[in-house]
Amino acid sequence: MTSINILLLIGGYFAMLLLVSYFTGKNDSNEDFFKAGKQSPWYLVAFGMVGASLSGVTFISVPGWIDSSQFSYLQVVFGYFLGYLITAYVLLPIYYKQNVTSIYQFLDSRFGFVSYKVGAISFFISRVLGAAFRLFLVAIVLQQFVFDAWNVPYEITVVLSILLIWIYTFKGGIKTIVWTDTLQTLFMLVSVGLSIYFILNKLEWTFVDFLKSPELATYSKTIFIDDLLAKNHLLKSFLGGMFVTICMTGLDQDMMQKNLTCRNLKDAQKNMVSFSVVLVVVTFVFMLLGALLFIYAEKYEIAIPLMDGQPKTDLLFPEIALNSGLGMTVAITFMLGLIAAAYSSADSALTSLTTSFCVDFLGTEKKTEKKAKSIRQRTHIGMSVLLALVVISFKYILDRNVIDGLLTVASYTYGPLLGLFSFGIFTKHQVKDKYVWIVTLLSVIMIVILGRLPAESLGGYVVGYELLPLNGMLTFIGLWLIRRK
Repeated sequence: MTSINILLLIGGYFAMLLLVSYFTGKNDSNEDFFKAGKQSPWYLVAFGMVGASLSGVTFISVPGWIDSSQFSYLQVVFGYFLGYLITAYVLLPIYYKQNVTSIYQFLDSRFGFVSYKVGAISFFISRVLGAAFRLFLVAIVLQQFVFDAWNVPYEITVVLSILLIWIYTFKGGIKTIVWTDTLQTLFMLVSVGLSIYFILNKLEWTFVDFLKSPELATYSKTIFIDDLLAKNHLLKSFLGGMFVTICMTGLDQDMMQKNLTCRNLKDAQKNMVSFSVVLVVVTFVFMLLGALLFIYAEKYEIAIPLMDGQPKTDLLFPEIALNSGLGMTVAITFMLGLIAAAYSSADSALTSLTTSFCVDFLGTEKKTEKKAKSIRQRTHIGMSVLLALVVISFKYILDRNVIDGLLTVASYTYGPLLGLFSFGIFTKHQVKDKYVWIVTLLSVIMIVILGRLPAESLGGYVVGYELLPLNGMLTFIGLWLIRRK
């Protein structure tokens, strides 16, 4: 598939998104931008959230991670499922009862102004980095397979990618996102299904043959319980996954903003439960695809693509889809799936960052509609510029598999949110609000130090995703120490 063909495909795809944006953004009000008028059908939100949760990270990075981690990521996914149930039946009722626009308004009513701002800042940092991780993936693929051939700098690729997102979200906001995410999820799932079908066909296997093959058995070890000190032990992965979901979904304005567009709490809970079941199944299919890619690459002697002179397994899927002779159908559906996966999370992240900054920091809910709308539009531009700068920087500082990096960063940035919300929900204590920022900062510093300790200094124990609950626990303890008598 030539770079011209890829560009034409991207152009057609975004033309479709702009058409959706035209119809959903006619009102151009803050109410629609932030809450979609609270009229979104729950099943539409649930289906769209699958794509937003998976994103380009799952689409490329999970298959590329199979060679080094096998199916150990599934242990984390099992934890995700429990985390979604906790989000549905513990957190959503609170948000709907308080009728919040930003979920961090709960901290304001529970503890005070400083706690509210600490929560909002924690989300802001977390979501900027998370969205940047996801956009980085699609940017490096477009750079490697399209723009390098034309000597277009990586920085221009990033700016163009974010500019396209801004164009179709600047009016409709979350109302547009609910509909575009649905289309993007569909494209992504069709892409994965067709990729598996054509690769199996080239290998002259049926799907059953693949599942029974000794080649799959070499990649598909799922449960790791032999070494408690190891990073991928079942208990550590499961608990880490559970808390990652509670934080990155239940305490995240991006994901909760979609849920809060449902008509009522019952619909939002149906959305969350159905979405969680589908997500587990779909992630497992992605892992099967990853094993299949490495089997195919080994049989046809396809080398792992290089990036800056180093092998990059995240690029194996695009290499096989675009350059291994599987045909135009696989190439087209891969590119559609990649773009859909990347932008289904990036567009909602941009919208949620705009929402959080407007509501939590600029107080637009207390301003006139005309003034608030003007602030929202300028903020949307500012958030786009910020994302572009962070994504560009990742090319020069990121040195690990993207999904591993994403989950590690989440351990640092979402921990304060976990501690704050846990203390607010499960205790009746008030705190000395002016000291909350000190508690959360010290907690993050201690977790960063712990995460960087070599295994030898911990008796061979490899720190994993349990850093997130540990971070939350330290924040909880700190809040207990500054509680009011």
